[in-house]
Amino acid sequence: MCGIIGYNGYRNAQPVILDGLKRLEYRGYDSAGIGIINKKLQVHKQVGDISRLIDSIPSFTGTIGIGHTRWATHGKVTETNAHPQLNTSKTIAIVHNGIIDNFLELKNHLQQKGYVFQSQTDSEIIAHLIDEHYHKDFQDAILKTIRQLRGSYAIVAISQKDPDTIIAARNESPLVIGIGDNENLVASDIPALLKYTNRVIYLDDGEICILKKKSVTILDSAGTQKQKETHLVTWDVRDAEKAGYPHFMLKEIHEQPHALTQGLVGRISEINRTVSFHEKIERLLRKPIQKIHLIACGTSFYACYIGKYLFEQLTNIPVQIDLASEYRYFSPKQPDAFVIAVTQSGETLDTLGALRTAKKTGCQTLVITNVIGSTATRIANAYLLTQSGPEIGVAATKTFTSQILMLYLLALKIASNQQTISSDDLYHTLIELRELPREVRQILHQTEEIKTLAHNISNSTSLFYIGRGINYPLALEGALKIKEISYIHAEGFAAGELKHGPFALLSPETPVIAIATHDKIFDKMLANIGEIKAR
Repeated sequence: MCGIIGYNGYRNAQPVILDGLKRLEYRGYDSAGIGIINKKLQVHKQVGDISRLIDSIPSFTGTIGIGHTRWATHGKVTETNAHPQLNTSKTIAIVHNGIIDNFLELKNHLQQKGYVFQSQTDSEIIAHLIDEHYHKDFQDAILKTIRQLRGSYAIVAISQKDPDTIIAARNESPLVIGIGDNENLVASDIPALLKYTNRVIYLDDGEICILKKKSVTILDSAGTQKQKETHLVTWDVRDAEKAGYPHFMLKEIHEQPHALTQGLVGRISEINRTVSFHEKIERLLRKPIQKIHLIACGTSFYACYIGKYLFEQLTNIPVQIDLASEYRYFSPKQPDAFVIAVTQSGETLDTLGALRTAKKTGCQTLVITNVIGSTATRIANAYLLTQSGPEIGVAATKTFTSQILMLYLLALKIASNQQTISSDDLYHTLIELRELPREVRQILHQTEEIKTLAHNISNSTSLFYIGRGINYPLALEGALKIKEISYIHAEGFAAGELKHGPFALLSPETPVIAIATHDKIFDKMLANIGEIKAR
C-alpha cells in the first residue's frame, strides 16, 4: 500500500504535492519522493517519513508534478528504490502502487534491449516501457505499456516531452481524480484532494486518465473515450485533519459516538418499530434468504465474525464467514447464498476479488463500506454506507464499531421481515441502540482509568484476550489492535478452549484481558477467569 498524488493546475505544484503526501502518509512511510516539471524534470527523494522529505527538498517551481509515499514491497528501503522511478534519460517519471506480477519477464526483455536498471523495484520497468513505446505520443506509450503489465497497479506518469500532461492508469489499485477550477488532481485516496476540491471521479480497472490543467479525459484500455459520473464528497477537509488530537487514531477513537449516531440517522424508528434502508437494499432483503455469507479482511473480518452471531441468533439463518483472500480460491461457491462483503475503503483488493467471484457465481451481493463511489459500491448489487467520515489512521477504530452496527441493523431487518423477532423485542432493541452513542461516550470519558490499565500492561511481552460467544471475535480484534499498535505479541482465545493448549503459554508475566458481559454464559466466564487465576 503506497500513497500517490499528482497535480496539474495554476498553483506551484510542490506545496500541493507535499500537503497531499502528508495526508497520505498512513499509506506508506518507508520513503517518499516528488517530481516536478519546469522545462526539465526535477526529482527529489528521501528515506523515512514525509517530514524528512520536506526538510531536505530544494525549492522546485512548476505547475505540474507527482508525489509518492512508499510501503516497500519489491526492494529494500533505500533512496534509489523510492519513487518517482525514472527512465534512463531521466525525462519520464512514474509513481506506482501495486505489484507487477510479470516484472521479471519484462525486465529481461528490457535488459536485452539495452535498458539499465538502477533500482530493485518492480516499478522501474514501467518507466522504461513507457520510454520504449514513446515515439511521438505520450498517451499511446502509456496504453501500450499497460497492455504488457500483469498484476495490480495505480500508475501516475509525467514526461518532460509532454510538460502539460499527467497520465494515470489503474488496475486493482485505487485511483481517484479530483476535478477543480483550472486545476485537476489525482490521488490514491480522497483526503489528499479535499483541500482543493470535493468533486471526484473514481477510475475503474483498465481505465486511463489524461489530466490537463483545464480538462480530464477518461479512456478504456482500447483508447476509447468514456463518460464518467462526477461524485460530490460530503466530507470537509477539516474531517481529514487531527483537530487538536496528537494523532489521527486517537481522534477517530473519540469520533465513535458521532459515527454511530450517523449510522443510525434515518434508519431506525422506535415509533414505527422499523429498520429501513434505501430501496435497492430493501428489494434485496425482501427476497427469501436461505444462507448468508460474510466476507472481509482484517478488522472487517472480525466485525463479520460478530455479525455471524447476530444474524444466527436473530434470524436462525446459517451464516458462513470467510477471509476474502481465502474465499476467492478455496470456499465452495453457492449461488443461493446472500453475500455481504465488508470493506472500509471499498477498495480492498481481496474483498473486491471475492465480490466479483460471488457475482459470477450468481449470488446476490451487498457491500458495507464507508466510501460512496468506491469500486465495491459499483460491483455489488447494493451498498450500505457506514457514514463514519474519513478514517486516516491505519488501524480501524470508528469504522469497526460502525460496521458492527450496520450488520446489527441488517440482522434486525431480516429478522423483522421473516418474523423471527417480535415487534416488542424490536422496539426495545431500537431504544437501546439510540442510547449506544451516549454509552460509548461514557467509556471514552474514563481516560485516566484507561491510561492506568494500559500502563500496567505496557511492558508485557505477551498478552491474552479471552471471550465467549459474540465476545470471542471481539477478543480476536482486541489482540489484533495490541499487535498492530503496540507491537506486543497478543492472542485472542475462546475462553472455553484455554485448557486445550493455550494454558501452556500462561505465566505470572502474561496479562489476560477477559471480556465478561452479563449474558447467558457469564457464570461460565467467571469460572474460566478462576482457572486462569489458579495458574
